[in-house]
Amino acid sequence: MIRLDGLTKRFGSLVAVDALTLDIPAGQLFAFLGPNAAGKTTTIKMMAGLLKPTAGRVRIGTHDVHQSPVEAKRLLAYIPDCPFLYDKLTANEMLMVVGELFGMASPELERQRDHWFEYFDLNDYRHELLENLSHGTRQRVVFATAFVHSPRVIVVDEPMVGLDPRHGRLVKDALRNFAGRGGTVFLSTHVLSVAEELADRIGIINHGRLAACGSLAELRKLGKDEELEKAFLAITEEPASAVAAGKAPI
Repeated sequence: MIRLDGLTKRFGSLVAVDALTLDIPAGQLFAFLGPNAAGKTTTIKMMAGLLKPTAGRVRIGTHDVHQSPVEAKRLLAYIPDCPFLYDKLTANEMLMVVGELFGMASPELERQRDHWFEYFDLNDYRHELLENLSHGTRQRVVFATAFVHSPRVIVVDEPMVGLDPRHGRLVKDALRNFAGRGGTVFLSTHVLSVAEELADRIGIINHGRLAACGSLAELRKLGKDEELEKAFLAITEEPASAVAAGKAPI
């Protein structure tokens, strides 16, 4: 459902993402890990159509994100690490605007809106201006807008930011259930416990290149059958020259 083919992004002499190739099928929750400045957010912005690749391509379903952007984005919900909301709208108006942008018919849009307001404990805030809501409540509105149009792919960067334990649990369950129903989730996070708990498969990017990719059990072996953290540290402490030469653990 998501295919990255030789995806590369250069900013002058800096190679932020270097020939990244990934294939993530429908029904899979894929966690994307890496240290700061490894290329995670740049990769995600290219997937969402916000940055044009220097080389390579991104496919969502059968659609190339940069050649057929409208068709690709119809399938996609993107939740950045610092989401934008229209502060002068109410939560209700925000969901209705998003649903209408995706061409949803009113009865289905209203049904989905009501479902996600209920799921994310937003009923008490539906007529509040977004600028008056707490950070955590705004984050739940963002997730409701992502799910309201029934996407086939969700790309999310740091999903737990600002959420208390109860609402973090709701978000994790929603993402896991979405994948269980055949959706595809691409999740970038620094919180390794979230990846351990949720991911079917984990990729680790370092110096712009994919340094390791596999199941949790496969990656744990790189840390001598211990926690993911030790495997992550072992992989990302490889020097850039080793990653570029393909000598990092994989």
